[in-house]
Amino acid sequence: MVSFLVMALFLTVYFLTPPQISAAATKKEINQDVDSALKNLYQTTPAAQKIANVAKGVLVFPNIVKAGLVVGGQYGEGALRVGGKTTGYYKTVAASYGLQAGAQSFGYVLFFLDDASLRYLNQSEGWEIGVGPSVVIVDEGVARSLTTTTVQSGVYAFIFEQKGLMAGIGIQGSKISKISLNE
Repeated sequence: MVSFLVMALFLTVYFLTPPQISAAATKKEINQDVDSALKNLYQTTPAAQKIANVAKGVLVFPNIVKAGLVVGGQYGEGALRVGGKTTGYYKTVAASYGLQAGAQSFGYVLFFLDDASLRYLNQSEGWEIGVGPSVVIVDEGVARSLTTTTVQSGVYAFIFEQKGLMAGIGIQGSKISKISLNE
């Protein structure tokens, strides 16, 4: 039992050690990844394109890595687009504990449908999903019934390109913070 706990602690520290500053993506890399993620999302989920057309802002995290063994964490970087132009760069971080083992990657897009929700993101010192504006997670069933007349205010989230093996996926509890990047 002790060796299992030591191994779990080692793997947790290994996976949760933050990347070095020099390993952070550049603005150009993030923008390229965001362009690619949005293109793929719009091709596979037409409802996302419809919502994007009426959204006040679109926050895209094209690649989030999640790993855990009893204790887990996830991290990703992305960009906020307003009017089709990047206006800021963000990171998403979350930690969890409990019965879990594995690793996966995925992306998600948050569509801000009203000025108040977008203002909350811009003015907060870090936004924890689940606190602040309401977030509707859009799965395939919900996506089929969404139209620009059925969406309400708040934030709509689309999770996409899930790869790897880990039970469960979620964004509640994720903290989103603005970051400064090199060109």
